[in-house]
Amino acid sequence: MENENNKDRLNIVVVGHVDHGKSTIIGRLLVDTNSLPKGKLESVKKFCEKNSRPFEYAFLLDALKDEQSQGITIDIARIFFKTNKREYIIIDAPGHIEFLKNMVTGASHAEAAVLVIDANEGIQENSKRHGYLLSMIGIKNIVVVINKIDIINYDEGRFKFLKEEYNNFLSKLNILPYSYIPVCARDGDNIVFKSEKMKWYNGQTLLEVIDSFEKEIVDEKKPFRMPVQDIYKFTAHDDDRRIIAGTVESGVARIDDEVIFLPSGKKTQIKTIESFNETQQSQIIAGMSKGITLKTQFYIKRGEVVCKTSEELPCVAHTFKVNLFWMGRFPMIYGKKYKIKINTNREIVYLDKILHIINASDLTTEENKTQIERYDVAQCVLKTLKPIVFDLYIKNQKTSRFVIVDEYDISGGGIILEPIKDEKSIVDKHVEQREFIWEKSIISPQMRASRFGQSPKFIVLTGTFSEKIDEIAKNLEKDLFDIGKNVYYLGSPKLLSGLESDFTTFDREEHIRRIGELARILTDTGIIFITTIVDLDDFESELLRSLNKPNEIIIFDLENILKAKDDIFILNTNYDVDTTLYKIKNILLNKNIIMEYYI
Repeated sequence: MENENNKDRLNIVVVGHVDHGKSTIIGRLLVDTNSLPKGKLESVKKFCEKNSRPFEYAFLLDALKDEQSQGITIDIARIFFKTNKREYIIIDAPGHIEFLKNMVTGASHAEAAVLVIDANEGIQENSKRHGYLLSMIGIKNIVVVINKIDIINYDEGRFKFLKEEYNNFLSKLNILPYSYIPVCARDGDNIVFKSEKMKWYNGQTLLEVIDSFEKEIVDEKKPFRMPVQDIYKFTAHDDDRRIIAGTVESGVARIDDEVIFLPSGKKTQIKTIESFNETQQSQIIAGMSKGITLKTQFYIKRGEVVCKTSEELPCVAHTFKVNLFWMGRFPMIYGKKYKIKINTNREIVYLDKILHIINASDLTTEENKTQIERYDVAQCVLKTLKPIVFDLYIKNQKTSRFVIVDEYDISGGGIILEPIKDEKSIVDKHVEQREFIWEKSIISPQMRASRFGQSPKFIVLTGTFSEKIDEIAKNLEKDLFDIGKNVYYLGSPKLLSGLESDFTTFDREEHIRRIGELARILTDTGIIFITTIVDLDDFESELLRSLNKPNEIIIFDLENILKAKDDIFILNTNYDVDTTLYKIKNILLNKNIIMEYYI
């Protein structure tokens, strides 16, 4: 027998219409491959006998799930078994909604599918919906099992009819199943062992088919993608490492490779590859969960995607076309704020345009819909507040899949088809509309600047230490006030307890948006408005810049978090108050934000 440690593992999802025998097929696989815990089959049979119930193999799944809390190798969604060739994880999909959740979140990463159809009932609506969802997810290893063949007296003609009918439907989705297998799951016919009751069937058993499935290895040949899961900082024993941790979705990277973090665009080289309690490695490949350290230290956040500059880069966009399956309790509507989860990133997203709704049963389309109803499959355009990173579905399925969260529930999921270019962002459209209806004062900004001897400005201080940047901001307000400037400081705690008292939980994007809107009003009055924002990133700085238009912003970065720009100044002063204030006030003077400065 092959060495257990060298076996690969294949994830299989089993789907089918209600009562078509999916659970019986799984139970029979477990029994006939001797994959059940010792004594489990006998205990379930005794339970059925004691309660005057006929034994069914489907009962085994319920019994195993009941024991998940006791450490049995079965959980709510996954069942483990093995053959001489490999190990398997069967993803138990009790319905198409659960199936979609598992698949598009990447929780299962199913590489193969068993699609179950009742020989007597035939192809149902869910049978077609499952086929469509498999095409959306991109599973290529598919076997169709025609179950309960005993009910139709092992009729070869009925089997061929169902095969032709379903093949015609799947061909429109560009799905070509590996094979169709007639089975009687209850009796084990053609599941693990060849049936003697269907001499007309010369094909493989179900187990032989799934053992013959080729596991995808192409991920290693695709461009390198490692979504950032977390950043670990070390300080003890003079260990100053910052380890960027994540799981490699595709590709290979090695020490000294130049990498770029997207969407921020920051570049450096890999210094080391780190893992817990292992010898240091020289490369990191698809499927590995590891950490890397960088030759140049800079600030990044969870959700960035590490790529190699020498390879084709993913898309970075805030507007994109998708295929979306909606399963929320309420319809997806225009104007409502949702969250999109893709890779390790989570951003605000809005429904921008419904192109058409697809009927998954007959593949017809419906135009001019104003909302996406529950169970609808829609081709639509989504728009995020910040740009997100993704690959096109045809190039890398793993980094194209996403889910949509409505409040706290996963309500939709799908794949990204293409970015939409040359579109204005949500913020740009908002600012245009806001400025169009803005009631302008007859007192011009120039008149206010002349009166106060200053240029109205939105000043933001950022760093990683909240108390330190707040202290510097308060001292800056005091110094400017002492020389007669019209200045006002508003820190995050004040904002949260006042303008944001309606927050039930902290919403950083909305927090940034409200600060930007407030800045537009206060700078219009001619004052210098000062605030602090911890861990400001480049896109948040751009958001503040846009919301404050047509007035100007200036950002003082005390810890090299942002990329330097004309209005962003990097001050490496280790938070020394006097040194920082001196540098800030001289910059304000040189930029004519204040027109005199007395030391």
